[in-house]
Amino acid sequence: MKTEIGIKPKNLAEVAHALNILLADENVLYIKTRNAHWNVEGPDFLSKHKFFEEQYGQVESIIDDVAERIRSLGHYAEATLKGFLQLTHLTEETREKNDSEGFIKMLLEAHESIIIYLRENVDKFADEFKDAGTSDFITGLMETHEKMAWMLRAHLK
Repeated sequence: MKTEIGIKPKNLAEVAHALNILLADENVLYIKTRNAHWNVEGPDFLSKHKFFEEQYGQVESIIDDVAERIRSLGHYAEATLKGFLQLTHLTEETREKNDSEGFIKMLLEAHESIIIYLRENVDKFADEFKDAGTSDFITGLMETHEKMAWMLRAHLK
């Protein structure tokens, strides 16, 4: 059934594609955060293990919200690893040392990349694509990522 929500079909397709890119980024960030949770080593192991668990839980919730937003616009959410790797702005990480500082820096960089992508699209979604709802939605996601990035950054001071 056609989605009739006052947004042109072409605009809905553009927004859904941009959200699928975000969905890919969020899934790669999720795996990076799980990697940190599973593989962190050092004298601060337990505190960082728990910290990364909190972070991946937040990202998991974001993933579901983004996928459901895509579906509410009448499009399908990307759901394959191959698709995520084709769409993402992020890169997979390989590490020789599994210290918390290295993981934190890697995750901070990923969050900041997502924040920039979201910020670039807030006005574009509202003004160019006439989708204030998705603009508002990603503004909330941007604020969540900014807080998560702050928490990561605070560990590096």
